[in-house]
Amino acid sequence: MAETKVPRRRFLGAAAGASIFTTAGRAQTVAAAAGIKPGDLPDLTIKEVKAYITPRGRIASVVTNSGIEGNYTLGTRYWHPDWNNEGWVQFARRVLVGRNALDRPQFTSQWVEPRRRRGQSSYASAIDNCLWDIAGKAVGLPVYKILGAYRHKVLAYASSQHLKTVDDFVQDVLKAKAEGFKAYKIHPPEVPPHGGSDYKLDIEVCKAVRKAAGDDFILLHDPVGVYTRHEAILVGRVIQELGYVAYEDPIPTSDVEGLAELCRSLDIPIHAGEFIFSIYDYGEYIRRGAVDVLRFIVDNIGGITGGMKVAALAECFGMECAPHNWGDALDHAVHFHCELAMPNNVWFEMTLPQGSSDRPYIKDKIRIDKDGYVQAPTKPGLGYEIDYGELEKMTTRVER
Repeated sequence: MAETKVPRRRFLGAAAGASIFTTAGRAQTVAAAAGIKPGDLPDLTIKEVKAYITPRGRIASVVTNSGIEGNYTLGTRYWHPDWNNEGWVQFARRVLVGRNALDRPQFTSQWVEPRRRRGQSSYASAIDNCLWDIAGKAVGLPVYKILGAYRHKVLAYASSQHLKTVDDFVQDVLKAKAEGFKAYKIHPPEVPPHGGSDYKLDIEVCKAVRKAAGDDFILLHDPVGVYTRHEAILVGRVIQELGYVAYEDPIPTSDVEGLAELCRSLDIPIHAGEFIFSIYDYGEYIRRGAVDVLRFIVDNIGGITGGMKVAALAECFGMECAPHNWGDALDHAVHFHCELAMPNNVWFEMTLPQGSSDRPYIKDKIRIDKDGYVQAPTKPGLGYEIDYGELEKMTTRVER
């Protein structure tokens, strides 16, 4: 797809420290100060919204008059109260076509009261992420550099699947350690038929993983909100004695008082936030002492823009922020750009096995380096290039 670029030094140099991506008008002002005529800038008026339908899922597409295309995954995987991306193309086409791609907040903000009374629209994330992709491609920069680069690599922990037996986890952590990971997170066995958990089995898994990995290896535990308060206390006491550094979503996120009780009763940091569905709901958890480290899924809170707001909120309260990562390369990318731009992040969550995020139509692979870090992407936009020829081969239908 065609991309029109302006030399970064000319475009960015005239407004050091200024945010040029808030509105189209601001971008034009900065361009004028740099001596760039309006005709030199790519036309970021949105002309088309569509979705590629493939056997591996749906890919959102927003295309400008200048031929710059922004993409993101249209997921259906999280427990959002309003989740329904089936109508995304119709919604996004109605609000975007004819508008400037730099006017992101106008399309996704839920500040007005009628929107704030509900969770964030599920449509907003794909819109926001596609528009960030366009902004980066327009100036030839990866998104995190536009957000403001704090770092250029992030240390990864290996994030397990919900394996079945104690030995499965032992073998998994040993493999992760051999691959160069410096940390490992357990997603304990799911108990049928509803995906609950046997907390006693989970304790045995946690003990066995610590023994196999060694005392100095970093470990985290994430039961995905399935314990009762009592079970969560029992497991928490064991894993903090075992030296685990994070206890993620031990009970349902809706149990604010229960999370506050865990924070008071345990020394191990409690991580929560994946199942919060509006940026405006995070403050209550902080105010009530119901979380130690904030997490988020951009799909639930309005995209990269929402994620960076949660990161800034956590920073203002002296808290770490640990974004979720799961899914394909684009899912990983949007959270990774946030991590690279925020000062209060430690980890990149790498789904196991490495390579599970690969897709045939994405040219770039996400892997750890020899020191256990994931290096920042260098390509513009979301940084993981789509092979549109391959994508078109896999596409069974284009939704317009």
